[in-house]
Amino acid sequence: MIKEGIYLDNERYLHRAIELAEAALNKGNEPFGSLLVDIKGSILFEDFNRISSGDATEHPEIAIAKWAATHLTPEERKTSIVFTSGEHCPMCATAHALVGLDKIVYVSSSNQLASWLEEMNVSPAPFKNLPIESVIKEANVEGPFEALSSKVKDLHCRYYQQ
Repeated sequence: MIKEGIYLDNERYLHRAIELAEAALNKGNEPFGSLLVDIKGSILFEDFNRISSGDATEHPEIAIAKWAATHLTPEERKTSIVFTSGEHCPMCATAHALVGLDKIVYVSSSNQLASWLEEMNVSPAPFKNLPIESVIKEANVEGPFEALSSKVKDLHCRYYQQ
C-alpha cells in the first residue's frame, strides 16, 4: 500500500496484529491486537485486548485512540494507520473517529467473527454487529484479508475452547 509516497507493508503489520492477539489470548483475554503506524512506517503504539481485568472496554483500539489523542497532532492522527486483527466494534470505531484517526486495515471482519461464534455455539456480543462503514462517516478501511483470517479464527477457537 502506498500512502503519500510512503510504502507500508500491510502483511508485516497484520502479522504483528495477530501476534498481539495471541499475546492477549495467552494472558486470558479475547484475542484481539492492534497497532498504530505512522506515515513513515514506524510503529507508534501497540496493544492487545485486556478485558480479563473485568473492564469490558479494555480493547486495544480504545487504547490506541487515547494514546493518539494525547501524543499526536491532528495531522499526525489523520495520516496514521491502525492495523488490527479484527474489525473494530462500534465502540472502538466511534473512538477512532472521535480522535480523528483515518485508515483502518483489519485481518478479519465482524461478520466473520459472528459466523465463527455461531459455529462454536457462543452467544453473540450484546451489541449490534455493525461494519466500520456503518459507524464512521467516510470510513477509510481495508479488509478482511482472507489469507490471514484463518489464523485469527484459530485464536478465537482456542479462546472459546478453554
